Parts: sequence; C-alpha cells; structure tokens
Amino acid sequence: MEQVFAPWRIEWVERSDPGSDAECVFCALPDWDDDRENNLLARGEHAYVLLNNYPYNPGHAMVIPYEHTGEYRDLDEQELLAKERLVQRTIDALETAMAPDGYNVGHNLGGDAAGGSIGDHLHAHVVPRWSGDTNFMPTISDTTVIVEAVADTYDRLHEAFGEQDGVERGDPSTAVRVEDA
Repeated sequence: MEQVFAPWRIEWVERSDPGSDAECVFCALPDWDDDRENNLLARGEHAYVLLNNYPYNPGHAMVIPYEHTGEYRDLDEQELLAKERLVQRTIDALETAMAPDGYNVGHNLGGDAAGGSIGDHLHAHVVPRWSGDTNFMPTISDTTVIVEAVADTYDRLHEAFGEQDGVERGDPSTAVRVEDA
C-alpha cells in the first residue's frame, strides 16, 4: 500500500465538526492565520491564489473566487474578469519564477463526474508543464514525482508575484495583495 505523508491536513481532520460540510475549505481558508503555512500566495478583491497541496507538478496553483459556487455561470462579470485576470497574473508569476515550457489551465466543472475533489466551490487549476515532465513513473507505478517542496515553490512564487505591477507585497508569511484589473 502506498502512503502519503500530509501533516498539513491535520487542521482539516481535527476541525470542530468533521461531519459537517457547512464550512467550505475554500471559503474558510482566506480567514485562517498564516498565509504562507496555508500556501495562500495572492489575494485580490474577488479571488485568491492558492498552491495545491497535492500538486501534479511543482507550481500547481489554483485561482479561487471568494464567491461560494460550483457553477461557472453564477459568477458575475466583475468576479469572472477578476478571477481570469488573476489566472494571467499566476501564469506571469510562474513564468518569472519557474520558466515552464507550457501550462494546463482549466476547471473541473460538475463535481465528481468531472474528477474534482471540491466540486461545490469553483476554482481554476494552473499547472506548469515542462517538456518531458511526464515519465515512466505515472505510467508504471501510478506515482508522480514532485521535485520541489511546496514551501520552496511558495517562496519562489511569492517573490515573483511581488515583482508585478499593481501588487502590494508584505512579508513572506502574508499573501501579496493584487489589483483585480
């Protein structure tokens, strides 16, 4: 049996009412203390950027609107534009920090049927890709190899976001503040 060590998940496991799904992790996370510990990279007025705890590749980020909805069509024009602009900023930061050869950008719409683990809160995945980054490991052993710790990726991307125009950069433990447009 394969084991995955994920100590950052203990807060979610030990939450006050584990049987309740009343609190969405994507709704609650922006209010938690210590953005760096929670991998929250950047905040806008309508959306934020979060590094994925279970990345497909180093730098795998998610752009998440604050509005709790699983329906893409529920976002108003301002929320939609702000989220997509933050996707652009995320790609810019990844380009600066990691120089990938390409990207996969998309949404899992439709809950379980679409393969998403959190289907009731819309989020866009931004996955940097490098030529040759898929090798024999996923094919033969159903295992991916992530070559950089998420905390190290956070530091690189936090710095890259901080270099962008229209960004208010705090200390490394706090997400950068970005303008929506």
